[in-house]
Amino acid sequence: MDKQIVLLPGDGIGKEIMESAKLVLTSIASEYNHHFTFHEQAIGGDAIDQYGVPLPEDTVNACQSADAVLLGAVGGPKWESIPVHLRPERGLLAIRKSLGLFANLRPVQGFAPLLHASPLKEEVIKDSDIMIIRELTGGLYFGEPSERVENGNAVVDTLYYHRTEMERIIEKGFESARIRSGHLTSVDKANVLESSRMWREIVNEKAKEYPDVTVEHLLVDAAAMKLITQPNQFDVIVTENLFGDILSDEASVLTGSLGMLPSASVRSDNVGLYEPVHGSAPDIAGKGVANPLGMILSAAMMLRYSFGMEEEASEMERAVSETLEQGYHTPDLNLKNGKQVSTRKLTEIVLENLSTNRISDSICNSYV
Repeated sequence: MDKQIVLLPGDGIGKEIMESAKLVLTSIASEYNHHFTFHEQAIGGDAIDQYGVPLPEDTVNACQSADAVLLGAVGGPKWESIPVHLRPERGLLAIRKSLGLFANLRPVQGFAPLLHASPLKEEVIKDSDIMIIRELTGGLYFGEPSERVENGNAVVDTLYYHRTEMERIIEKGFESARIRSGHLTSVDKANVLESSRMWREIVNEKAKEYPDVTVEHLLVDAAAMKLITQPNQFDVIVTENLFGDILSDEASVLTGSLGMLPSASVRSDNVGLYEPVHGSAPDIAGKGVANPLGMILSAAMMLRYSFGMEEEASEMERAVSETLEQGYHTPDLNLKNGKQVSTRKLTEIVLENLSTNRISDSICNSYV
């Protein structure tokens, strides 16, 4: 299978972790008889430095022609003094919009060697495996008007959703639950908000089309509490933009390391942008100590959700898990009796743990 993949390394540690993901993908492609063509483009601060804008037109055109996009990270203190509309983060928002990516997928899974670092007790977080699906392009963040009124003494923010926007993200939730454990938790605030009452109506309508999926409705405050007290009771959570933003950030700290979490932003035809949830970490950029595992797991999500390569994705995830079980980690991770290694060494160990043939020396030597 031939696939065109755009790489957006971005800023800070982005280039280092992107190289790790590229190596693992090259190995997987070789062993499973695929062909991945990589096209590197600029975004964020890197694009500002080169072209004066956070998202050049060439980058947009390349992404629109690609089968999927991998993003490293954007931002850093270097660009904090420039106008807000030109900052690196604007490039990320703009590429999501230009590609029509409406569904954000945030898996939260606890790796056994890291559970001791969770703020929750190990017995609480153990066996947690959650997929949070957040609507990404509507709701309170995009509604108009959003402004100061009455001479600056009052404010208006508008929460707007069209039924079709709700339907497509809710369908994505049902589809995800169907291929996982068959349980969908819909999060809303139907006791207060009219938008949530419509949301709940649509969930109930769609449930008739997915009789194999069990549906649970939770108010957002109850969901936030349950994420802390009973995280292993969730399978798939689907919710609107604001609630999803808050709940996914809450869930991201449960597993003990932000550096391990991947994410995806996709649309109906499964074209998507994949990125780790951590930042650009400019303080460690170029030191060879960045954690590449979140980026590698994001690449695995790309194989699963954009390319339909379930076996290949599972193999990458297994190799990452085995690497942690062997005790290897970068400085950001806190493993008991662990073996701290560099970005390059950790990547090599992941490659060695792939159950397919070992990667050739020629590929390994291409690491920059």
